This record gives sequence, structure tokens and C-alpha cells, in this order.
Amino acid sequence: MNDKYVGAHVTTAGGVENSLLHADHIKAAGFALFTRNQRRWESHALTVESIRLFRERMIEYGYTAEQVLPHNSYLINLAQPDPQKRARSYDVFIDELRRVELLGLKFLNFHPGSTVGIISKDEGIELIADAINRAHLELGETVHVLETTSGQKNKIGGTFEELAEIIERVEDKSRIGVCIDTCHIFAAGYDISTLDGWQRTIQEFDRIIGLEYLKGLHLNDSAGTLDSRIDRHANIGEGEIGLEGFRALMNDSRLDKKPMILETPAKREWDKELELLRGLIRE
Repeated sequence: MNDKYVGAHVTTAGGVENSLLHADHIKAAGFALFTRNQRRWESHALTVESIRLFRERMIEYGYTAEQVLPHNSYLINLAQPDPQKRARSYDVFIDELRRVELLGLKFLNFHPGSTVGIISKDEGIELIADAINRAHLELGETVHVLETTSGQKNKIGGTFEELAEIIERVEDKSRIGVCIDTCHIFAAGYDISTLDGWQRTIQEFDRIIGLEYLKGLHLNDSAGTLDSRIDRHANIGEGEIGLEGFRALMNDSRLDKKPMILETPAKREWDKELELLRGLIRE
């Protein structure tokens, strides 16, 4: 059971250092956080005190960098065809990466990007890979983690093939990875509602992308039906995926020691959802 880093995306109200308090309170074995305001272009710099307390609390509460999956700003679009808007996204992306490094973390999870209906997906994939390559040269050792998307029209990452194409164009493959969002892939057409369906999906992931690139998961049931392309999270067991799908995930040893993060609507009851998920593990 201790091999499953199952947790939740916790609040950073009052400072990033407080995320550790909230993660410990719900007995999370892993957690996600925003290192800056996710809905604004401008954000205050991390203070020396916040950085110190965050690092100290990581040790105090027994978390390692492998158990934490920071999520970047919703505003960033590395596939933005407009050069000025793309430059603004890239600057915030770099700021996010600097914050991850300052906090002593390892991963930065992000949505690949959108063509906004102006360029082809192949052109968007090229822009995303170019931004990642530039960022790798500019900053340290952070692993950039691409999140699967729900297959909405202009968004890149709704198929494993699209993510594999980005990875193929990244020069330093030791610093690129993927986060599977269960709601997103189900909405995109990958049926993970049964053990057989999950096995087929993870085998397809391994064939197309490679399990070595799987760095974490977002655990969300889906309010939308299979292949609906609707990105709407539901509480675990209350959506179209259902408990059998999550039972398959929780008993898959290939997911051991990877952050598995709740982003469900029931934020005030995440401790109960974590207990539910842990209860699905067969002794």
C-alpha cells in the first residue's frame, strides 16, 4: 500500500509552504500544488522564508520530490501561434520552472497547448517541442511532464500518438514525461472502466509512448461519457469510469511510486476519497 503515492492537489493559501500542512492533514502519500497564481500572468516571487519553510516541511512530513507533482498555470500555451503571446507563455513557463527548482522539486506538469484553430496540430507540436528544448537549455534538471487532454478540438494531447510526437522531438528525453489524467483519457476514447480496458490502455501507452515516460497520474472520475471529449471531473466512483476502473489502477504495480493526484470536486472530503482508493487495494 505504501508504494502508491496517492494524494490530492492541495491549496497553497497563505504560501506554498502551507501545502505540506494540508497534504499531511488528509494523510496524502503524494500531492500537487500551484507554485504561483494559476489564473494570472503576474505573480509575486517566492520569498526566502516560504522556500525555507517548504523545504523544511518536506523533510518534516516525510515527502520526497518524487511524490510531488506541481501543476503550472492554466494560461500558458506553448503552441500559441501568435509570436508575442507565445513569448509571454514561455516567460511564465520559465518562471514556473525556476520556482520548482527553488523548492527542491523535480517535476512540472502542464497541458501541452492549443492551436487555437489557426495552425495544424503538427505545427503546434513543433512549437511545444521547441519551447521544451529551449527551456532545457535555460534551466537545470526539472522533468517536464505533459498531461493527457480530453480530445477537445484544438487541444494537443488527446491521443498517445500526439504526446509521442512531442517526446520524439525533445532532445533530452531524460527530462520529459507524461501524466495520465483518467477523466481526460476516458473522455478522449480510452475505456478504462474495467480491468481489461485499463490493461489494454496501459499496454497501448507502453507501445506508443513507453512506460518509462509515465511520471504521474491525475485520478478523476468522468462526468462525460466515453469519447465525449468533455473535460468534466466527477468524484471517484460517481462518474462513468466507476470503481472497477480505479480498482484496476490501484492494483497495478506499474503505477507504484508515482504521484497519483485527486482533482475531484469533493475537495473537503478528499481524505475520504483517499481512504476509498486505498480500500480498493487487494492485500
